[in-house]
Amino acid sequence: MLKTVRILPLGLLLVAALLPMQVVSQQGAAVSQNELQITPDVVYGHKAGMALTFDVLRPANAHGGAVLYMVSGGWVSRWTPPQRLADRTFSGLLDEGLTVIAVRHGSAPRFKVPEAEADVRRALRYIRLHAGDLGVDADRLGVFGGSAGGHLSLMLGLGSDEGESDSTDEVLRTPARVAAVVAYYPPVDIRPITGANERFPALDFPQEQAAAISPILFVTPDDPPTLLIHGDADTLVPISASEIMYAALQAESIESEFITIEGGDHGFRNQEHRARAQAAMVAWFAGHLAPGSGG
Repeated sequence: MLKTVRILPLGLLLVAALLPMQVVSQQGAAVSQNELQITPDVVYGHKAGMALTFDVLRPANAHGGAVLYMVSGGWVSRWTPPQRLADRTFSGLLDEGLTVIAVRHGSAPRFKVPEAEADVRRALRYIRLHAGDLGVDADRLGVFGGSAGGHLSLMLGLGSDEGESDSTDEVLRTPARVAAVVAYYPPVDIRPITGANERFPALDFPQEQAAAISPILFVTPDDPPTLLIHGDADTLVPISASEIMYAALQAESIESEFITIEGGDHGFRNQEHRARAQAAMVAWFAGHLAPGSGG
């Protein structure tokens, strides 16, 4: 059971001044800021003596739908204060009553892409298993990310499974499924880019493991609704990656959409490009994760 500590907006000023220092040291403690409940550093697993964590951002109008955000750039997870994420990145989702769960994974150079994928898959299982404690509906979970995060989002959406039935770990026995996916400029076929890579050391792993983490190979008719957004001026991950993914989704009659951002680069550094992408992302999840959508 996750522990919750609420800070009242008025009164008890001395307690309010002291609580933030206490909260940040408690796994699963929640802080209410501007009607947003933030539960930082929920531990969903351990490896190499370290904790794997996610933050939960739950708006006052939460209706149970939730979006897992893949905190990943180059398959590196960097920590950002969750309030800053709420203000800069997730305000649209939160306004729609969607809870946001920012998932971090083991990072390069120590951990490679297959290990990052295994981490976020475990996080999804954990969230589904503990959906009641987290205040979300296990059947109304979406997943979103950009670049490496987009790759991981597609792997969770297209590579769903029913859990490892023979595992002694209750988390691993839990199905890994989501109801909707949004991916910005994602790599979709890891096979051609696997190997020694100075810029992206996460790609330096045995070639024989690449097929198991290439989303393009996991498209099946039961995949969830998927939105792809890509700029046609992207020189890091060519727009052809989303084009071939969209073609594969359409071939299996999967509900899907592909938005091209004209002049958009990798990262959508142009404010108008970023705003257009975010509006489309929010609308996609608002439609597919709303109460009564049933996933």
